[in-house]
Amino acid sequence: MRRFLLLLIVAFACRLSAESRFVQADGKFLVDAAGHKLILRGTNLGNWLVQEGYMFRLEGGPQSAREIEALANELIGPTDAQKFWHDYRDRYITRKDIDFIAKAGFNTIRIPFHYRLFTPGNQEGFALIDRVIQWAKEDGLYVILDMHCAPGGQTGANIDDSWGYPWIFEDETSQQQAADIWKAIAAHYRNNTTVLGYDLLNEPIPHYPKLAQYNSKLEPLYRKLVAAVRSADNNHVVILGGAQWDSNFSVFGPPFDKNIMYTFHKYWMPPVQDSIKPYVEFRDKYNVPIWMGESGENTDEWITQFRKLLDDNEISWTFWPYKKMEAKSAPVTFAPPAHWDAIVAYAARHAGMGDTEKSVAARPSLEDSRAAFTDLLEKIRFENCQPNEGYLKALAAKGN
Repeated sequence: MRRFLLLLIVAFACRLSAESRFVQADGKFLVDAAGHKLILRGTNLGNWLVQEGYMFRLEGGPQSAREIEALANELIGPTDAQKFWHDYRDRYITRKDIDFIAKAGFNTIRIPFHYRLFTPGNQEGFALIDRVIQWAKEDGLYVILDMHCAPGGQTGANIDDSWGYPWIFEDETSQQQAADIWKAIAAHYRNNTTVLGYDLLNEPIPHYPKLAQYNSKLEPLYRKLVAAVRSADNNHVVILGGAQWDSNFSVFGPPFDKNIMYTFHKYWMPPVQDSIKPYVEFRDKYNVPIWMGESGENTDEWITQFRKLLDDNEISWTFWPYKKMEAKSAPVTFAPPAHWDAIVAYAARHAGMGDTEKSVAARPSLEDSRAAFTDLLEKIRFENCQPNEGYLKALAAKGN
């Protein structure tokens, strides 16, 4: 009996020791491996594994990843387009980008990803993220994995690359696929201490009145996804975002997992205490950590004010995005490639297959299109990007 009790004590101690190597939720804050309070200061690797039209200046044109891919297929052909996107994902984020983020003074990166990169038989997602996690480990950065595009779609808008409706809330098959993917990811990273946690669904359920019916289905879906994660991984933080673009926490009941954090996103509002008051009150009521997962796309003055507000309230943050074409509100920016204005103009035509003759007449030459996409692969390289010193200063980045 004594030997059995001793074995139980040893096993329990080993489990505690293993858990202590990971970032954990501890009351209102995260704590690091040494048990010290951890405040996240980071950036989002947007437009890397999930493309968005506005990030390429495609005003009035394709906005979702699928639409942008269709444009590339149309302009340079499906074979060249497939190779282009493979090379794009390989070059958009490299060791030099991660080194820059660390040297700038950030401690965290959030990686938005498309679920299809993790479907059975597709190992590209793990290959790309594994190397970033290794670079992050060597640079002392934490990594948060964010399912930006869920099976079926959690928003129905361009950002989740869905079919115009949040079908995940209606489709059990999509829910199960999301759970299976999160279980596979959790199993892959369960012993990795550089990975901080799993942001289970980005900005679920828009503010559109007809979609409010799904608010009551959000937490039950989270419970299903958390159960899938916990079946493979008890070490990492699970992260839940509110309804209406991660803004509405009233959909949540008491926390149902001991290692949980809640995330909100806030854009284009007055950077004053009242704007974050509901989230601070939620943190105090339930004694759980909160995290501002996305904000930005604003002036340096606004960024400075909001960042200070978050810091004053000891709220972790990761601003959006890290890299963007012709942007001031990002740590780095890159110039448009050759002939890009012609690509943008053509993309804004909204012509369908019934208008093919006019489309062929209006399209840029094949030579110019190929040159544009080839040059884009050069423009996105870190060595061809320009830091935005004002933005880095607004985030109180080191050395500015």
